[in-house]
Amino acid sequence: MSSFTDLGVPADLVAVLSKGGITAPFPVQSLTIPDLLAGRDVCGSAPTGSGKTIAFGVPLIDRVGRAKSKKPRALVLAPTRELAAQIQRELAPLADVRDRTVFTVYGGVGYEPQRRAMRRGVDILVACPGRLEDLIAQRVVDLGMVEIVVIDEADRMADMGFLPAVRRILDATAKERQTILFSATLDGDVGVITRSYQRDAVRHEVPGQESDALDAEHRFESVHTSDRLSRAAEVIHAEGPTIVFCRTRHGADKIAKKLGAAGVQAAPIHGGLSQGQRDRALAAFTRGSVHALVATDVAARGIHVDDVACVLHFDPPTDAKTYVHRSGRTARKGASGVVVSFVAADQVRASRQLQRELGIGDHTGEEPRPERKNGAQRSGRPPRRHSQSRRSARTR
Repeated sequence: MSSFTDLGVPADLVAVLSKGGITAPFPVQSLTIPDLLAGRDVCGSAPTGSGKTIAFGVPLIDRVGRAKSKKPRALVLAPTRELAAQIQRELAPLADVRDRTVFTVYGGVGYEPQRRAMRRGVDILVACPGRLEDLIAQRVVDLGMVEIVVIDEADRMADMGFLPAVRRILDATAKERQTILFSATLDGDVGVITRSYQRDAVRHEVPGQESDALDAEHRFESVHTSDRLSRAAEVIHAEGPTIVFCRTRHGADKIAKKLGAAGVQAAPIHGGLSQGQRDRALAAFTRGSVHALVATDVAARGIHVDDVACVLHFDPPTDAKTYVHRSGRTARKGASGVVVSFVAADQVRASRQLQRELGIGDHTGEEPRPERKNGAQRSGRPPRRHSQSRRSARTR
């Protein structure tokens, strides 16, 4: 197995990684770091939680220059506030050792602290596209000196409608730049960005991308609509720290409140909450004072927490891609995990189709009877009982 030193990472940055408990590179890091250190454009296919922040962060810190007022030298684009903040936290120790500054801009918070930081000068700017374009329009950010751009989770940028903004932002950066793109998938609109904005890009695909989600234990339970809350409480008590997915903001608030009444400490997280409320909910879940996060799909894209024991599809996902994204919150980095899906009587066929498409579950038996409640629809081990594990918000 290679080491970070073998990959060409300078000794001072290796020391920072080691101090943080990061001693052996993950596959995405081994594949991409040498090319990134050499200044090559890289197009990487890698799922959330695979270690790509360190993969692009180490070369970024090594190569970035010092910024002038309002003119950052490197830019990292992220689709959600939580992911942007997570990237900043991971890059900060590396930047400190090189005397470089990292700052994050996103919506949901006041403008003035962000304006002041940009006037002082920010070497590495981590940004969500919407707020960044606002600051550009206010003339407190000029991207003309940006020589390194990272587009993280580009497929989610596409899902959220950000790619037109991403194109405008890339057009505003230096023409001679290093462009780095990471995405779970590299086709469709993401492929257009790659062809239009990268030069002779090296393409790296992490073996078994998105496999963590599919390697979890998957259970599909036939549950009557009126019994979903009580069964959800049972699952959370049995499995441990759980992220519960539902369709709407109102539903997330309602489910979190009813879980609390059932004896489960739960907090909602969705786009209707302020950034402070979302940060507090995530922090409470990370330290274990909240046992369940009840999330909508868009908000959950910013949840990056290790040791999530279970993902519960309280409401069914819209498609297989959403199922994989949701389920990828557990079984990260080789850890075990359970994914439970509630299936109403009128959702059985759609559930069967989803399982066939993803190659999970057993599709040979009879369909469950509508009156059968709380029974396992498909094969899988019975619920496990285990103590709640200590969680860390640090991802590599």
